[in-house]
Amino acid sequence: MTQVLKRHIALILFQFFAMLSFAQNDDAFNSSVNTLLEASTNSYEEIDAVLGDFKRDSTKMLSLLDMAKTNKKLNLQSYAQNALGIIHRDISNYERAIDYHKNAEDLAKQNDNIELQVISLNMLGVVYRRMDVVKPALDYHSEALELANTVDNKSKRLKLSIAVSQNSMGNIYLALKQYDLAIEQFNKSLIIEIEEENKLGLAINYHNIGYAQESKGNLEDALINYQRSLEYNNQIDSDLGRIICHNSIGEIYIQQGQYKEAELLIEDALEKALLLGDQYYISSTYLNLGRLKLENNTLNKAKQYLDLGLKTATQYNLKSSIVEANKLLSDFNTRKGNDKLAFNHYKAAISTENTIANERNVQYANDIILQHETEAKNREIEVLADKLEQNKKVFWYALLTLVFFAAVIIAYNRTQQLKKEKQILTLEQDMLRSQMNPHFIFNSLNSIKLYIINNEKENAVYYLNKFSKLIRKILVASTEKVISLKDELDTMELYINIENIRFSNAIQFSIDIDENVDANGIKLPSLVLQPFLENALWHGLSTKKEDKQIHLKVMSENDYVTISITDNGVGRKEAQRIKKAKILKQKSIGIEITKARLANFSKDFFGDYNLDIVDLVDASGNALGTRVNLKIPLMQINLKTA
Repeated sequence: MTQVLKRHIALILFQFFAMLSFAQNDDAFNSSVNTLLEASTNSYEEIDAVLGDFKRDSTKMLSLLDMAKTNKKLNLQSYAQNALGIIHRDISNYERAIDYHKNAEDLAKQNDNIELQVISLNMLGVVYRRMDVVKPALDYHSEALELANTVDNKSKRLKLSIAVSQNSMGNIYLALKQYDLAIEQFNKSLIIEIEEENKLGLAINYHNIGYAQESKGNLEDALINYQRSLEYNNQIDSDLGRIICHNSIGEIYIQQGQYKEAELLIEDALEKALLLGDQYYISSTYLNLGRLKLENNTLNKAKQYLDLGLKTATQYNLKSSIVEANKLLSDFNTRKGNDKLAFNHYKAAISTENTIANERNVQYANDIILQHETEAKNREIEVLADKLEQNKKVFWYALLTLVFFAAVIIAYNRTQQLKKEKQILTLEQDMLRSQMNPHFIFNSLNSIKLYIINNEKENAVYYLNKFSKLIRKILVASTEKVISLKDELDTMELYINIENIRFSNAIQFSIDIDENVDANGIKLPSLVLQPFLENALWHGLSTKKEDKQIHLKVMSENDYVTISITDNGVGRKEAQRIKKAKILKQKSIGIEITKARLANFSKDFFGDYNLDIVDLVDASGNALGTRVNLKIPLMQINLKTA
């Protein structure tokens, strides 16, 4: 009885002190609001300094909104509306969040408060980015950036808002897989965040840089940036930041095979996400745990987590998570031998992915970004033009001939640089058009269709997976100036596998890499080997009856990597004779584009590339095939960091 009495007394005391704490908290809040209501004007900094500790409390923000309306304080109303929008955004209630932020923007406009307008516009952009709807996200962030730049003497909050806009533009570049451009925007944002000592902004930007580096395949650099982000999130005690960083670091660990370390981090992220109630991160954390269990072959657990991730994503219409969940479930069912279910999940993933692509309206996004960059460049040109005018006056009055010659040299060098950049861009576009040849795509899909018609489901799913991976690799490679030799060889193996369908799988393709070759460390222009393999297939082997072989060998010597492609086809002379005999002739430009790309690539290296095509013959002069020998330099003139 004594123990029960003690517990009862303890409970009463706990409730009493809790009520006392709440009462004190309410008193502090009411006192803070009254102080702001009595002031003649309220800037964002003043409001946030007084109410910052309460802005995550929806009850208090609703109370603030009511009191501000009664007293006709537009700035306070706008602040409260934005705070409520953020609260609803973080629990994935996006429609309510949008309504609050739009109300906040309208109130800021009525009060002619540019600072609060910019904040509201940026918050709207963030919500739409979380919804994977890029078009309005771009509109709002671009409008925020343009409006902020109209102010000459910028406040600290306005500078931080510019950093938010730049960070968001970087996120748009990420969506378009323009990773170097994304990193450039994040670094611009970082400069402001460092100057203003804004730890939240530093945490966000370092994490985004890590994501871009991970997408480029630079796992160690990505891990360093994720860990920097985690340090800042710990300093500001942000559970949301920890959730994001633990997930990202866990993904790196999964790729590195450190499954125990990954599991500890991701399970901690899930626990925090569930407490926070953010459905976006709850879904993505379930999927990361499912991915982890797939990798260490704990399939039953993987299925449980993946189902939970898909259920949450579907319930809250989180399209990116729906795509990821279906792809992982396709992989799971493939491992379990459930080919039909695997195909259904894969088809659902592609369908949702296409929906996202349409909603993002990538062409529109590119146009907006181009417009933004052009306007920025035009402003720079206007500034430079004014300076040039002043320099001209100085030149004419002081007869400073040296300045004239320096200007001529700078202009010439700039022109040469622009010509080189234009040439590289043109070559990359021509290269992509060459790889994404519509005849190749049509014929590949037609071949897969025959498997479906003939009810060869396993072959159809197998080659459809191969084909989708190849297209994805080609699109990713087209955005990168250089890739690793390992990625290039993987892509070429996929290409041969797809083309081989049309040869009834009669092509014997092999790759031989010398032990002293580091395929992951060697860089070369993306998709540079495809034209040579295409020639070997369609000019060397297509007319040959049997025993069709292509052998690719990689060797390294004297600061060069040598790649040889040997086929046992009909030889170049016979191939040329057959080509002339055809009524319809296709002009092949792949080799010429490749030569030009290799020439540009080699300018940053000691030594030039070398391409040698050898006709193989027997003792009697009969054709035995063709060998392409490609030597690519390895030693860079200027070593660049990632």
